[in-house]
Amino acid sequence: MQVSLEATGALERRMEVQVPAERVEKAIDERLKSLSRTVRLKGFRPGKVPVTVVRQQFGQQVRQEVVSDVVQSSFQEAVAQQNLTPATGPRIEPISTDQGSDLKYRAVFEIFPQVELKGLDSIEITRPTTEVTSADIDAMIDNLRQQRPAFSAVEREAQDTDRVTIDFVGTIDGKPFDGGEGEQVPVVLGAGRMLADFESGIKGMKAAEQKTIDVSFPENYGAAEVAGKTAQFAITVHKVEERKLPELDDEFCKSFGVDEGGIEQLRKEVEDNMRRELADAVHARVKKQVLDALIAANPLEVPKALVDAQVRDLQVEAGRRMGAKDVSQLPPAESFVEPAKRRVALGLLINEAIKQSGLEVDQERVQERLEELAQQFPEPEKALQTYRSNPQIRRQIESSVLEDQAIAWIAERAKVTEQASSFKELMNFGA
Repeated sequence: MQVSLEATGALERRMEVQVPAERVEKAIDERLKSLSRTVRLKGFRPGKVPVTVVRQQFGQQVRQEVVSDVVQSSFQEAVAQQNLTPATGPRIEPISTDQGSDLKYRAVFEIFPQVELKGLDSIEITRPTTEVTSADIDAMIDNLRQQRPAFSAVEREAQDTDRVTIDFVGTIDGKPFDGGEGEQVPVVLGAGRMLADFESGIKGMKAAEQKTIDVSFPENYGAAEVAGKTAQFAITVHKVEERKLPELDDEFCKSFGVDEGGIEQLRKEVEDNMRRELADAVHARVKKQVLDALIAANPLEVPKALVDAQVRDLQVEAGRRMGAKDVSQLPPAESFVEPAKRRVALGLLINEAIKQSGLEVDQERVQERLEELAQQFPEPEKALQTYRSNPQIRRQIESSVLEDQAIAWIAERAKVTEQASSFKELMNFGA
């Protein structure tokens, strides 16, 4: 077998392969002989069909199958001979497939880049350190109370934290616009869900009162029709309701799934959850710093085919979040090219870290991760059995755990500075 190789790009290779005709013809003869022992043809007993008859009936089909098989096998032999690692399957361009002549074809493909991890000892990481304090738990419990408010009608003027039910009709230069009209719309003052001008205009109004207010839309507002313009809203107030937060009693605890132990048990569960979230946040910050530094110290040219596949995945992810119903509604590919290149490069670098470190999947961590996922369901044990018996889910978890192990291995070699922080700052709590 003769092989010639040409580099047509940083990672693209064009390889011409010539396979002797004898190899192809021998494989065809063997395939026909095998077929003669199994094929059923009218007028012949099973296993007694002459090879010449089989060749007449199936020769062309068998030739096509054998040529395809020989191309695949010879390509694998050729890349091994050239010490190449293809990143994707090749594009095969036939040159000669005529009977009696050597099989010749051209294979165009991309290879993986050579990866050498550099700069691990120069990576600098700032690791936040903090604790969950009693005050943090108090603030979180108060936040939970604010998620369970009760509202009762009042006759006074509307003020912050009140819920005001209104009708509104908006116009710009006397003309209505899309989204500028609503009926029986509840607005909680101070929640920041409406524009500041809108909320401040409602504040001080009473039930049955009507008023027209000016509302300025910011320049970067999502709807281009109204961005940077001032609208007039005719407001009609139906009712003003005062907010009352629930008492910290057993009923309140039960609303969050705590049936026994009362407020002390709720505080314990809240604290445990806060500590988990805190650990996840610290891990995420360290991981981002490691990955940013890793890719900065090890710039890579990555295979276009792998980037294209990642772009498609990112498009689908974004489309799912947007509620896209078909391919035509997916966001444009261009905006995902750079993130896709980063994903591919980091995947190659992490794989090299795993290779260099000799890491193997920590099955205890895999089990812990599966149990954490199962706890999200009403019947954790049943969910855990389902996860354990699903090879695809287990592979995904194992891949994630192994990546975390590699991140930790790299972080151990970095220069780590600890920085005191607070739960509020680290979690952006209360912002």
